[in-house]
Amino acid sequence: MNPEDSHRLLQMISGHAVAQIVRTAATLSIVDHVAAGARTADEVAARAATHPATTYRLMRACASIGLLAHEGDGEFATTPMGELLREGVPGSLRDTTLHLAGYSTWLSWAYLPDAVREGRSQVRRALGTDQFTYFAQHPDEGDAFAASGASMSEVVAAEAASLLDLSGISSAVDVGGANGRLVLGLMREHPELRGVVLDLPHVTGAAARAAAALGLSDRFSVVDGDFFDAVPAADLYLLKWILHDWDDEACVRVLRNCRAAARPGARAVVFEAVLGEVGTPDFGAVADLNMLSVTDGGRERHLHEYDALFEAAGWRRVSARSTRSPLWIMELETA
Repeated sequence: MNPEDSHRLLQMISGHAVAQIVRTAATLSIVDHVAAGARTADEVAARAATHPATTYRLMRACASIGLLAHEGDGEFATTPMGELLREGVPGSLRDTTLHLAGYSTWLSWAYLPDAVREGRSQVRRALGTDQFTYFAQHPDEGDAFAASGASMSEVVAAEAASLLDLSGISSAVDVGGANGRLVLGLMREHPELRGVVLDLPHVTGAAARAAAALGLSDRFSVVDGDFFDAVPAADLYLLKWILHDWDDEACVRVLRNCRAAARPGARAVVFEAVLGEVGTPDFGAVADLNMLSVTDGGRERHLHEYDALFEAAGWRRVSARSTRSPLWIMELETA
């Protein structure tokens, strides 16, 4: 027995515990309180309205995994990694933590062995319904899901603005865009661009508020609707982390709706993780089992699998580029 292999496997087995420590620290804003000057567990507990002794135990665990630094005499300080759990800091992963380590995701993963045995998601067994209906019924978790996507959108939008040539584009639809951070990010860089978010009615209010906060309401609008039914006409369609939620048939339907509504010369940009070589460290391979656990038919895909979807829907991929995030940018034109 190799001691290093045993140690690594034990780390993997305890991964759920680490995720819940990180989620609890994010939920209780532990790093924010330390950054604001609360150095001891007693001081943090007073700010967080938590029990001092158990707060110390949590902070000790946070220090053991690098979210806090222990400076002696029961005093703690922030770390660069812990800073990423703070609310509102650039690159924050707080919202992503609250979603990916949240109750509905955690519960759905518990049924992964059955999903593999049966060849289908067990999300309805875990939650009593599909994930998106569950989010509508549980707004706190739905908000965490939307905020997680928004955090990634801000990172991707900054990179997309420098990589994408939007000359000749006057209108862009963020398909299933939730609070619209992706299209709003592009609008900030392109003053001539008009943006639209298409999403379900319980979601689009956040997009309108975000546009107002950025002073972009005059060239921004929301459309309450279902991208499986129809999408508005536009010069550019943005689909970020949409296709991986659905099976191939559903993906083709969404892409065909975009193709049918597309103005002459329109383009589409798809933002998704792309699976790498089998046997290499790969975020996509792990994320793929998350899709098996939490969605009805969703999956991550290799580039050639995306190309097959695009072709079936009347699009042709003209480029594919990796980004600093887990997402790739795939640019499409009408076939």
